Order: sequence, then C-alpha cells, then structure tokens
Amino acid sequence: MVDLDWKAKMVSSDLPNKSPKLSNKLQISIPAIPFRGVSNITPTPASDSSCSAYEHCFRLPELHQIWNSKEFPNWKTESILKPALQALEITFRFISTVFSDARPYANRRELTRRIESLTTSQIELIAIIIEDEAEGSTTRGTAPIVDLSSANSVLVRDGSYAEVWKVPGETTVVSKTSEASLLPRLATWQTSEDVAQKILYSIECEMRRCPYTLGLGEPNLTGKPNLEYDAVCRPNEIHALKKSPYDHINNQENQSVYNTHQILESWIHVAKQIIQRVTERIESKEFSRAANDCYLVERIWKLLAEIEDLHLLMDPDDFLRLKNQLQMRSLDETAPFCFRSRELVEITKSCKELKHKVPEILGVEVDPKGGPRIQEAAMRLYSEKREFEKVYLLQALQAIEGALKRFFYAYKQVLVVVMGSLEAKGNGVLVSSESCDSLTQLFLEPTYFPSLDAAKTFLGESWGHRQHSGMERRSRRKQ
Repeated sequence: MVDLDWKAKMVSSDLPNKSPKLSNKLQISIPAIPFRGVSNITPTPASDSSCSAYEHCFRLPELHQIWNSKEFPNWKTESILKPALQALEITFRFISTVFSDARPYANRRELTRRIESLTTSQIELIAIIIEDEAEGSTTRGTAPIVDLSSANSVLVRDGSYAEVWKVPGETTVVSKTSEASLLPRLATWQTSEDVAQKILYSIECEMRRCPYTLGLGEPNLTGKPNLEYDAVCRPNEIHALKKSPYDHINNQENQSVYNTHQILESWIHVAKQIIQRVTERIESKEFSRAANDCYLVERIWKLLAEIEDLHLLMDPDDFLRLKNQLQMRSLDETAPFCFRSRELVEITKSCKELKHKVPEILGVEVDPKGGPRIQEAAMRLYSEKREFEKVYLLQALQAIEGALKRFFYAYKQVLVVVMGSLEAKGNGVLVSSESCDSLTQLFLEPTYFPSLDAAKTFLGESWGHRQHSGMERRSRRKQ
C-alpha cells in the first residue's frame, strides 16, 4: 500500500550530496556509518525438515484431521469452535498431568494457578465465539444442542444427565455432564476437585450471555440448552493423541511441553479461521462484526503469550535435558524455534496483510503519487463520528498489531529465560548489535498502518493548536 510515501521522499537518498549554494562554504567530511534500520518484513518458516520434525513431535497432522473434519455441515462456527473446545480439553489433560507429577521439586502451586488462569481465558474466548454466533442471522440456532428443559427431554439417571433443581410448578432443569471429557473426572478426584469446581463455576459465569452452555457439568442455573460437547469436541479422539512419539523418554517435562504446544497450535488454528472471517466480513461491509472478530484475534495473541509463559514454570534442568533428548536444536537452523510452526507464520502474515483493507474500509483508493489521501479520509472519519463501526474496526486492526508485536517480544524473553542467552544466540534470537534478528524485526518494525498513525498525529496536533489558539484569545480578552 502506497500511502504517506511523501515522508520517505523527504529523506530520500536521491538528494544531491552538496547544495550549489553552499559549494563555497566549509565542507566537513563525516565518515559514513552503516545503519541497519528495521523495515517491514515478511516472516518465513523454518526449513521443511525442521517444520516436519516439529509437526511430528506434537502430532499436528492427526490434530489437523480432527480440526478439519465436518460433522455438522449447516453449522458455520464448527471450524472455529471445535479446535477451541479441543484446546480446552487438552488443558484438562494438562491439569491431570500436573496433579500426577510426583517430583517433590515441581512448582505445582504456581503452575496450578497459571493453568487455572489459562483455562478461564479460554472459556472466555469460547463464550465470545458463541455470542458472535448468536448475533448472526445465518449462524443463529445452527449449533448442535440439546434442550434439557423441554417436555420431550428424558432424564437418564444412570447416564450423563443429572437433575439439578426443580421449582414447584415449573419445568425440571437438568445439567448435562459429558461422558468423555476429563473435567467431570477431575471433579471427582480429591487432589484436583477444587480446581475442577472452579473451572465449572467459570463456565457458568462466562456463558451467562450465551444462548446455550457447554454441558461439562456446570450448574446451569438458568436452564439453558446444552451443546453436544462429546459430538463436537470428540474428546476420545483428542485423548487418543495424549502420547507423544517420544513418550519413551523418561522426563516429566516431556508431557508438559507436549500438552503446551498442542494447546498453542489449537488456538493458532482458531486464529487462522477467524482472520479469514475478518476478510470476508470486511468485503461484505459487516464492519461492526469484523471489528468484533479483530478484537477476538487480539485476545488470542494475548492467550498465545500466556500459553508460552507456561515454559517458565518448568524445571530448568529437566527442560534442558529434554531439549537435548529431543534434539530440538539444529546446527543448520537459524530461524527461531517458534517459526517451525507453519500456521504461526501464516497467521502472522495474515495479520500484517490486513493493512491492505484500510482503503476499502475508508472507501478511498490509494493515491498512486503517494499523497495523503488515506490519511485525510481517516482524519475525517475520526472527527465526524458518523460511521463509528469503521472507527471500531480501524482501532481493532491496530490492536491486533500491538498484540502481535507484544507476543513476539514476550516470546523472545521466554526463550532467553528458559534456555539462557548463549543458547538463544544459537537459535538465532540473540545476535550481535550490528544486526537485527527476525524476532526483533517483528516487534521493532514500523507500524503496519502509517496512514492511521499519521491521521492521529495530525489530529492531535490540530487539537493542540486549537487549544493554544483558544488560550491566546482568552488572554487577549483579559488584557
């Protein structure tokens, strides 16, 4: 996108080195200092062999088959909600792993708190996805649910249904409990009962604004229909992948790393589907719903950083021993470890490419001469306050940029803390001060939206000028 190119032309290297008017003046020779600026880059994944090894290690091909299967052709949200629910189910497996850890030196207390927080964050995102589904005329009422308060419902005492309460003269309300999910089992296990109950109450609270609830054993005090959780999430197939290809390695952190990356990749896949929907909604002029999706993507980037932070709670000696056991480092690989995730690189590119939608949102074309046409349109939009849906969307796009850059900055810090700065240099993260590695470029590069940046800059200056002028007029009156 060619906008605000006039700024670059002001410092163009095509300008003559000497001005004719100053040819007789004193000339001072300044040695040229090479400057390596940070420009907008396109991230590239690691080598095919490294990416394939990463996918094999965490059994991503099998997960992709489950994510991409279509069981409910009339349910458009399935491709988004299914991997989100499966990430939640893998988190339940992670909780069972934590409470099964017999190591006396494991930091179980803090890790339990982190996973509780992570679970709550995921439930909140799932609730947002369901709320958005209920707002769309083409998606409302298409989810596979069971209305347990209807007259035709059957209460099975020995199955997956349990009566919760009954008001005299009212319909009996029941709460469906999944038969295949790990969460109800965690609630019956003494060591994890309090964690599981907290999760169930989180589901109850977060699903308050949703037309149905998840059916994991939460109280369901409002008597909402329940999602067919087992049919959608397919927990049995997810837990069939609980063993990694390197399960024979005797290291407790092996399962922790395995669960962490499966949760991470599941939410990366969710983000990929939502970004595609953002593009579709912008093209169909659904700016308000596109803004909602953008803020959802922003939240997912923050969630990805929260997932990566789980590495900080792993035992340093066990983790570094596992790294060598898995041969995670390749001497020929210079790309950061996170770039072995092809979908992470893909959603990073897709988020950056959303900048090309700005002219379409503003309803203007890019000036081929590099004039500030987009900037002026943005200033009018901000100041007139008429098409506020567009303002929401532009703000949300910039929120994605901020969350994306924060993720890669945080990832770099996690890698240094977990592996050490010397080891991070070997992974292409820390390099000499004369160069700029790919991770640093991602969070230091210029804004993806220079026109919006300039519009806010000039709008702020305009208000500052008006304030200054008003103060001068008032001072004259007093005189």
